[in-house]
Amino acid sequence: MSSQDRSLYLRYADAFRHPGDFSDAVAGFFAADAQINVVHPFNELKGADTYHARFIAPLQKAFTGLYRRDDIVMCGQFEGKDWISSTGYYVGHFAQDWIGLKATGTLCYLRYGEFHQIENGQAVESYIFLDIPELMIACNQWPLPMGPGLSRGYTGLIHGPATRDGVMTNPPDPAEGQRSYQIVTDMLGALATEDEAWRPYWHDNMMWYGPGAFGSFVGVDEFASFQVPFESQFDQWSGGSKNNGMTKHFTRYGEGNYACSGGWPSLTGINVRPFLGQPPTQERVFMRVCDWWRRENDLLVENWVFVDVPHVLRQLGYDPLPLWQG
Repeated sequence: MSSQDRSLYLRYADAFRHPGDFSDAVAGFFAADAQINVVHPFNELKGADTYHARFIAPLQKAFTGLYRRDDIVMCGQFEGKDWISSTGYYVGHFAQDWIGLKATGTLCYLRYGEFHQIENGQAVESYIFLDIPELMIACNQWPLPMGPGLSRGYTGLIHGPATRDGVMTNPPDPAEGQRSYQIVTDMLGALATEDEAWRPYWHDNMMWYGPGAFGSFVGVDEFASFQVPFESQFDQWSGGSKNNGMTKHFTRYGEGNYACSGGWPSLTGINVRPFLGQPPTQERVFMRVCDWWRRENDLLVENWVFVDVPHVLRQLGYDPLPLWQG
């Protein structure tokens, strides 16, 4: 990716660092006919104007003083295409109802993660993840029970990298990015194995920052106590790195000590055991998932994860946003 493309995105992100009119920033960054995919309930939005009208402007109206803080910004290439991604939080005062959620009249945080394919100085294909369940839980509006067997991990504000070096304004050594990419690729290939072959890729005291409905965990054993049962709730479990013909990563790349990936969908399996409090459907489920990882030497130490949980729940026959009419 060129330095101009990196600067383009950094200018776009900078426009969101303080409350204001974001329309010019959106119009300048996204192509007029960009394919923009946003988690449920937004899903497919076509072009810069639609993205602003359907997502950004209503978000600004609901959360007064809205701004964005970025924890990771990284660039790379995947299958010959240029990509840039970031993750962090939208921040504002929840003053008006949004997507069926009742305004709390308090400060609220909405975790975001996004990926953009860049062509000719504009985003032409984008994937926008939001941790809506984390917001709902913080606002005491998550409709499903919490507790043992459902979500026993920590849910709340998630920090950026412990090293505070996630926003990369200049390209680091390409060899380090390739190293990060390879470690993550090898680890992904070891998921869903009976002998937990993914363990050697992780630091013993790793941090797994999961989506709100799953929770976050510290330590590889605590993570395993979530991941192994999670995998067992689905038969024929397979992910975007498995070349299964049903899921695919739209991007995966490394930069410096970081790597990222995403799929739309990224995971699939037949739901054979209760999941998120729902009875098994015996039907195939598809999950939109994305991740950012940070490594130290050859071990992964932090992992920020998004899953489009409302989209998954709808496939299980449950709508967590029944008041949203679009």
